[in-house]
Amino acid sequence: MAAAKRNDFRLSFLGATGTVTGSRYLVEADGKQVLVDCGLFQGYKQLRLRNWAPFPVAPASLDAVLLTHAHLDHAGYLPLLARNGYRGPVHCTPATAALSRILLPDSGHLLEEEARYANKKGSSKHHPALPLYTQEDAQACLRQFAPHPFDAPFALGGTSVTAAFRHAGHILGAASVTLECDGTRITFSGDVGRPHDPVMRAPAPLAATDILVIESTYGDRLHPTTDPQEEFGPILSRVAARGGVVVIPAFAVGRAQALIHLVAQLKANGAIPKALPVYLNSPMATDATALYHQFRGDHRLSTAECDALHTSTTVINTAEESKALNRRGGPMVIISASGMATGGRVVHHLKAFAPDSRNAIVLAGYQAGGTRGASLAAGASSIRIFGENIPVRAEVVQLSGASAHADADELLAWMGAIPVPPKRVFITHGEPAAADALRQRIERQLGWEVTVPDFRDTVDLHAIRDGLRART
Repeated sequence: MAAAKRNDFRLSFLGATGTVTGSRYLVEADGKQVLVDCGLFQGYKQLRLRNWAPFPVAPASLDAVLLTHAHLDHAGYLPLLARNGYRGPVHCTPATAALSRILLPDSGHLLEEEARYANKKGSSKHHPALPLYTQEDAQACLRQFAPHPFDAPFALGGTSVTAAFRHAGHILGAASVTLECDGTRITFSGDVGRPHDPVMRAPAPLAATDILVIESTYGDRLHPTTDPQEEFGPILSRVAARGGVVVIPAFAVGRAQALIHLVAQLKANGAIPKALPVYLNSPMATDATALYHQFRGDHRLSTAECDALHTSTTVINTAEESKALNRRGGPMVIISASGMATGGRVVHHLKAFAPDSRNAIVLAGYQAGGTRGASLAAGASSIRIFGENIPVRAEVVQLSGASAHADADELLAWMGAIPVPPKRVFITHGEPAAADALRQRIERQLGWEVTVPDFRDTVDLHAIRDGLRART
């Protein structure tokens, strides 16, 4: 893509189109280039290969990066962007900065481990196999982070562009981002949380904006109204009764803490045995849990409930302790990252426990296409782990009410409360069916003009601002 000119005012979609991963949006304004989100593509191989392709603009030409939150599909490409020449600030909320200090180095470590394993087994087509980036790369990019509080507009240095973060719920620090340039406001929803989430606070109301970029992860479905305790408790009880092991792939930030909170409630009210061993086998999730005391304004938990996040599970720290769990019999519950079973310690637990029908695998979040989690959710009889086909005889359950994303009705309600309709809505961060279903509902129920962009589409924001048809 060509460098921005002073009179350019454009928005390019460099990711999160036709998929729920790889969130990256380029705004060109006032002769500057601003990147909103810098995520990794995950899932299908053809998507993951985009992580290895040259970035569409020279990283050194970017003037600023803004993050909606710390999940890797929104922030995980940052170490590579910085290694390849980006030297500017990474603007985010304080909690996002704190979580990134945990998530990004861990991501680099896992990438290095995967490369080492591939070289050891000779399973890579590339010799030697190299990590996308390293733990050292991740540590280096953290020096560029510039935290800002919610609801406090700030200028992007050397430009007429201002930005502001508003609470989005979802996870600690998650924000919607609004950019303002020459009287035009562009809002990126980030991942919108749920209004009645038991852990996270509700998203702040959507403020007036001219252009809205909205996620659509659950744009084609509704979450059930089932009480999560009523859904989760019986699963744990019946597997424990048959002496089985419950393995729960859980995102280390957000879902892991919500599940621990549920476990604490279930034990407190006697719905599951107090003696049932529950293990948190994710050093990253353990570190993230400690931040709930620090960022009390982001969630609903009391001090006592924050304390219970630490006391209701047994933390597994070392690799040796993790391996020992695989040799142990049930009953027990293991909560371990990653949430879509794409890597990390949970993969070893799945290999150990998926073949036994006494056990259960509980999926507690969205499973992107092309991941092991999606295969399990679809009823696969086997999954591929470390070059082997592992039979799946364990019971597989998907928690229907455990999502941290707003469903279609909740997204419509969040958008519909805006004081003045936006001139244009762009739907991203969803599988094609979900994005198109949300498009139809916005058009029919709200009467707004909506577009579902394709990968690397560019729109002329001058044209939208002036009420004309966007040129691509």
